[in-house]
Amino acid sequence: MTQHLFTPTMLGRIQLKNRIVMAPMTRSRAIGNVPNELMEKYYAQRADAGLIISEGVSPSPNGLGYARIPGVFSDAQVQGWKRVTDGVHAAGGKIFVQLMHTGRCSHPANMAADAKIFAPSAIALTGEIWTDSKGMQPYPVPAAMSDDEIDATIAEYANASKRAIEAGFDGVELHAANGYLIDQFLNTATNQRTDRWGGGIENRIRFAVEIAKASAAAIGADRVGMRISPYGAFNGTVADAKTDALYLRLIEELNGIGLVYIHVVDHSSMGAPEVSPELKSNIRANFKGKYILSGGYDAERANIDLDLHQGDLVAFGRPFISNPNLVEKLQNGMALVPPDFSTFYTPGEKGYTDY
Repeated sequence: MTQHLFTPTMLGRIQLKNRIVMAPMTRSRAIGNVPNELMEKYYAQRADAGLIISEGVSPSPNGLGYARIPGVFSDAQVQGWKRVTDGVHAAGGKIFVQLMHTGRCSHPANMAADAKIFAPSAIALTGEIWTDSKGMQPYPVPAAMSDDEIDATIAEYANASKRAIEAGFDGVELHAANGYLIDQFLNTATNQRTDRWGGGIENRIRFAVEIAKASAAAIGADRVGMRISPYGAFNGTVADAKTDALYLRLIEELNGIGLVYIHVVDHSSMGAPEVSPELKSNIRANFKGKYILSGGYDAERANIDLDLHQGDLVAFGRPFISNPNLVEKLQNGMALVPPDFSTFYTPGEKGYTDY
């Protein structure tokens, strides 16, 4: 078996030193929604990855749904991220920002007073969300987005993409997975619109496609990727009879735009529904850019799938939390330290930079 995982590859205009991707993971350390010195240390510690994809970063005040998640829309945030990207680059790494608008997965206590919680349709997510000021709170009913709000949000993604490059990121991943705003438009459980943004496949993919077009126009399609989660069940999403057709149509549109990669979420290793192997293989066969595999990989399985040309890069998530030197450990077959789940989203260095 070839050790493809540790060989270099090109991603658009940048060379990656290996095919290991640090997956985007919310860590909730951005006090005041601004990246800080602790975050610089965290990402620089993990710069041996061929590519780091940052935690979800909001393109707008309206997208800051969770406590202590960062944005990339203000000057202070751009300066904060500049220190992070400088740290990663100084350590020899490459880093994309993941743009994540939470949409209905939000609470006013986690946002500025003038921010607005909206979604394709006025359907609340069931369950509760953590807020630092009020503890666990039920999700509110979001406002259904107007045409003007949709247009403004697409423009915010384009602006955030520009700000990300200004902040030193090597590119942008559009988070169209896991039940956040873009996925809320794709999914029938969250999108019950009857206008041009809902209903049939062409209408439900329109928001994702328009954001991809706007971001690519802003910074170049070879610096824009997208993350998707077909068959996902996170944040109240459900698959339907047209799931495969929808994602294959989306891939066609992304090919036309020239996106640099597609990042397919498969959380079946953590108990989520399996992504149809047929759909994965069809996306792989039809998408013209790089394909990032994900889903409970170890080095052996990653090398087998790369050998079989099932993908070009492999994302690792939780192992990176507790093993900053994960690349070295994977290469040498060293034992991995298990993560401390109780510190995944808590402020401070414990469980973050002290492994």
